[in-house]
Amino acid sequence: MFDAELVKEILGQILVATRRVARRFATIQQPSDFLASDDGLDRLDGIGMMLITIGESLKKLDKLAADLLQRYPEVD
Repeated sequence: MFDAELVKEILGQILVATRRVARRFATIQQPSDFLASDDGLDRLDGIGMMLITIGESLKKLDKLAADLLQRYPEVD
């Protein structure tokens, strides 16, 4: 059995991180935009950190709720 509240918290963290990634990408039109300025590099760094956060959260979720994930095999 898993802690439903903790699962909800982890999913909430993933949602927040994905929204931050989308917001940081909003003004990027092409890959070179990341390298054109310090602001672009900061955005790239921030996006990278959010992707790491998402990955770590998914690992926690996998350990915590493996039986939950098995109930939904259609979800990658």
